[in-house]
Amino acid sequence: MCVPNEYGETDNIRLSEILETIQKSKCKNKIVILDSCFSGGMGDNPFDGMNAVLSKGLTILSATRPEETALEIAGHGVFTTLLCSALNGGAADLLGHITPGSIYAYIDKALGNWNQRPIFKTNVQEFVSLREANSPIDLKDLIAIKEVFSSSDTINLDPSFEFTNNPLEKHSYIKPFADNENVKTMKLLQRLERVGLVEPVDEEHMYYAVMHSKSCRLTPLGKYYKSLSINNRF
Repeated sequence: MCVPNEYGETDNIRLSEILETIQKSKCKNKIVILDSCFSGGMGDNPFDGMNAVLSKGLTILSATRPEETALEIAGHGVFTTLLCSALNGGAADLLGHITPGSIYAYIDKALGNWNQRPIFKTNVQEFVSLREANSPIDLKDLIAIKEVFSSSDTINLDPSFEFTNNPLEKHSYIKPFADNENVKTMKLLQRLERVGLVEPVDEEHMYYAVMHSKSCRLTPLGKYYKSLSINNRF
């Protein structure tokens, strides 16, 4: 890897030298991000004598496999461009957390069929959040999942969940008429649907699921966040 010195000259620095320096750090969490050719070779050997090459708390995210060169477009590294996009919110979960794992997943998916392939190596028990982005849904809505879906992962719907189905509105309406509590629940369900946590059953839209007395259910991702809500993991 080449890094310019204070005079603008270029010196070669071995990946092993960088790794050795980092291993000496007493920081609890150490994250190395490399956008350079052949960078995926850092920390390749699983063991060095009796010691793990990746010390506890160390994460490495590199732009390429050991034998690959790093691609550039218009003078900018493709990997760094995607990294910045990930940190700006592209890799955030529904709580707004951006972790090394979510950054790698974002970059890996974005590269698609490109020849360049990022490498991710880590020795951690849990990911730390590198940055907090705006959450696409309020925390109180995520917490409410365990209450709304308390007895089942499915909710039976009927027209009373639709706030416009009210005899005071100037259009046709269907019994049972809008119920305030059901309407409140429906608005929550629609917010959960928008972020992929809830889906209507046998209908394309939640509105028709309500008006045709169908149901809605938690998606696999919704069940995951329900579990977090039940166990107070937010």
